[in-house]
Amino acid sequence: MARLLSQFSSLFEFGTLDSRTIALVFVVLVSLTILLFIGQILKRQPESNFDPAIVRTFNKRVSAWLTIFVILVVTLLFDETFFFTVVLFGLVSFWALREFITMTPTRRGDHRTLFWVFFVFTPMQYVLVGLDYYSLYTVVIPVYGSLFIAGRIAFADDHKRFLERIAKIQFGLLICVYALSHAPALLNLELSTWNPDLIGGAGWEEWDGKPAGLLFFFIVVVQVSDMLHFVWDRLFGNHIIAPTVNATKSWEGLIGAAMCTSVVGILIQLTMRVTPFTWYGSGLMALIISVMASSGSMTMSAIKRDRGVKDYGTLVQGHAGVLDRIDSVCFAAPIFFHVTRFFLEDRVSQAPVIQDVAAFLVSNAPGFTCIY
Repeated sequence: MARLLSQFSSLFEFGTLDSRTIALVFVVLVSLTILLFIGQILKRQPESNFDPAIVRTFNKRVSAWLTIFVILVVTLLFDETFFFTVVLFGLVSFWALREFITMTPTRRGDHRTLFWVFFVFTPMQYVLVGLDYYSLYTVVIPVYGSLFIAGRIAFADDHKRFLERIAKIQFGLLICVYALSHAPALLNLELSTWNPDLIGGAGWEEWDGKPAGLLFFFIVVVQVSDMLHFVWDRLFGNHIIAPTVNATKSWEGLIGAAMCTSVVGILIQLTMRVTPFTWYGSGLMALIISVMASSGSMTMSAIKRDRGVKDYGTLVQGHAGVLDRIDSVCFAAPIFFHVTRFFLEDRVSQAPVIQDVAAFLVSNAPGFTCIY
């Protein structure tokens, strides 16, 4: 199977997408198309066989993810410098933040602060991501942006619900812009991979894949987790996690989706090798992504229940808003980015250092001798 996919995808290799990534894209597009076709068949079945509401929700979820995935594929297909990909995520952040802010009323004293949030901090974050200024884009919003928002609203001379107002704006900027920006930031990572067959260099070598494959792996795993959570909730969901927050999210759905998503992550790595992870590392990362994706969905549901609204907007068909569809991506992106960067970025140059530290520890430990 892996050889067949490799041979097929090698015929189509474009810019930022290598043959392995093309194989993953092909499998996902075919799978989503089949699911959409099955959903349309179920839609025509008598109501006695299937709940029409569940079928409609399923079809809308598949349609939304297919639309998002196609847009991302088209963007990356001809985007040699990742400029348009970063712009795409920036526009999505802008729209999601608009939905989040309009969910609750603002006061006149917040308007100038919101101007800075939308037209200064949001584009600044993505410019820094595009330029790969890691030391800046990881602190500008959570540190300087948060301080600026509080100070600017205080200067507006409006103290009513002050903490509530600054908390809302800060959290919206953090989730919709800062967290989501870590997804395109994956394209800047220069990663290493562990090769147990290497004798020197502590087993590390440069990863020969392309970063677009890592981004696609992340998006696909979020998609899979979202769909599996929906299926497990409907089929086996007996113990609801928080009934007043989300009446359909169950512990069976959370655990079942996490376990199955982990298996999918392992299969993707074994068949297409689009990431620098080992097969078990890929499974662990998929597990982490699934848990964080579910946490994002629950958090946004709690916010919507608090504000007495059902959905955030009306842009994405079936999910009423961009934020309703990317909440899982927002929560999972920074965790996936930082874990990947911590363990795999530029390990080749660090390998001699790691080897020296290991030699020092072993040679100075009682009862051990240095093996280097």
